Amino acid sequence: MTNTTTENKTTSEGNKPEKKFRAGAISATVWRNHGQNKNGEPVIFKTVSLERNYKDKNEEWKSTHSFRINDLPKVALVSNKAYEYLVMSDADAKSDDAKPGDDAIIEEEVVM
Repeated sequence: MTNTTTENKTTSEGNKPEKKFRAGAISATVWRNHGQNKNGEPVIFKTVSLERNYKDKNEEWKSTHSFRINDLPKVALVSNKAYEYLVMSDADAKSDDAKPGDDAIIEEEVVM
């Protein structure tokens, strides 16, 4: 499996995967990003990347952000799971005020 240059670059700058949802070869990864608001204050925001893993003709793992028609139900499933996670974790963060950080990515297999 290969990462894109953008993901490698941002990961080294502090962008950390927080959660991954997988349905077969399709995955949605929730990323924790660090930035600044318009006042220059540090903020944390989250994004989601979608990916399909496959083996090329040399049997090497590759990844793409393009999907086949039969992938779309799985894209919808992992996207919905990521959305649910983000909404629920945002509600938890507001009620808890802050959570202790864990650098390990949590991966969840979604069964169709």
